[in-house]
Amino acid sequence: MNVSGIDPISISGSLPAKVKETQGTGFGEIFQESIAAISEKSQAASVLSEGLVSGQHSNIHETMIAMEESSISFRMLAKAQSKVIDAYKELMRLQL
Repeated sequence: MNVSGIDPISISGSLPAKVKETQGTGFGEIFQESIAAISEKSQAASVLSEGLVSGQHSNIHETMIAMEESSISFRMLAKAQSKVIDAYKELMRLQL
């Protein structure tokens, strides 16, 4: 009875030689665009509230909606920041 040896498993043949970079927007770009949009909403709410106080703008509903949109956007940004920090801390706790 002739028993042949087991061939070693080769991992290098199954892995791609070079990983291609994905094209598109990255996380940093999306985050910067979000911050810019939040800043614009905040400035628009400021302008509307100043106009309401000075009497140049009389639509209180539009002003309140702009202020709430700004507030909600800012809270969402704060939540995203908290999630990013939590993810970073979790990565730092990993033991390799």
